[in-house]
Amino acid sequence: MKHYAVVDLGGSAIKYALMKEDGSFVEKGSVPTPREDIQAFINGVTYIVKNYERKVKIEGIALSMPGAVDVVSGIIGGGSAVPYIHGPNIKQLLFESTGYQVELENDANCAGLAEAWIGSARDVNDFICIVIGSGIGGVVVLDKKVRRGKNLHAGEFGCMLMKDYLNETVGKTWSDVASTSSLVQAVAKRKGLDWRTMNGKKVFELLDNGDIEVKEEVEKFIKYLAVGIFNVAYVIDPEKILIGGAISQRQELIRQINTVLATMRGEHATLDLSVERCAFENDSNLIGALFHYMQQTGVKIVSEQI
Repeated sequence: MKHYAVVDLGGSAIKYALMKEDGSFVEKGSVPTPREDIQAFINGVTYIVKNYERKVKIEGIALSMPGAVDVVSGIIGGGSAVPYIHGPNIKQLLFESTGYQVELENDANCAGLAEAWIGSARDVNDFICIVIGSGIGGVVVLDKKVRRGKNLHAGEFGCMLMKDYLNETVGKTWSDVASTSSLVQAVAKRKGLDWRTMNGKKVFELLDNGDIEVKEEVEKFIKYLAVGIFNVAYVIDPEKILIGGAISQRQELIRQINTVLATMRGEHATLDLSVERCAFENDSNLIGALFHYMQQTGVKIVSEQI
């Protein structure tokens, strides 16, 4: 079975893995993200690859990267928590440093591709994956391929404008009202706490302990989530809608979203809308980056489930 070196660059850490062509892991690890410059990143990835090279034959390098990734040129536009990756031709630099073919894709797109390959969307061709975290991002996958858009912004669901049901105004984005960060800030304000001392875990601990104020804020949050999901679903009409991010691990949250979506059906729509949880979390970007590599290079896709 063929082996690949796969790297996922994050703001604080680089996750890396030696993977087989069926998406399984041989070994994996992580190191802090270099703060110096692009050359430090190139040197770090090269070291990882050369270490794997001593163990098995490597076919190529797959990368998951933040920002507006041009998968053809290898140049990353936009901005991210790692400023030095924007501008240089990373594909060319890594090829010159390692001698291996390199393919890279946006990290959110990689998360969606992981689901398309061997995750919760493996049995469908068209789906959307909505990732809820500090903001709301995601990916549109049609015919098992990511749709990036003219400006590489397809799937930026969090930019969608929403009505503010409390103040009856329009102007807040979906990320402003339905991200995990927005929930944390709403709960902190309601409880008279400094939001910087709170996080999603603490919010749901309060909820589980029966806090009525937190329950009310979570219900508003779920309504905002459901409205955004409803809007996106009617634009794309996918076979599946997946929810990702740490918050998606709460099965009760998925059930509550589906309950609200069900009430919308008779009043506003005819589609029977529901969401499912993504199969992968921490490893999704690595799995998706490898799938993207094989798509780009024409390698026969092995579709066995992990």
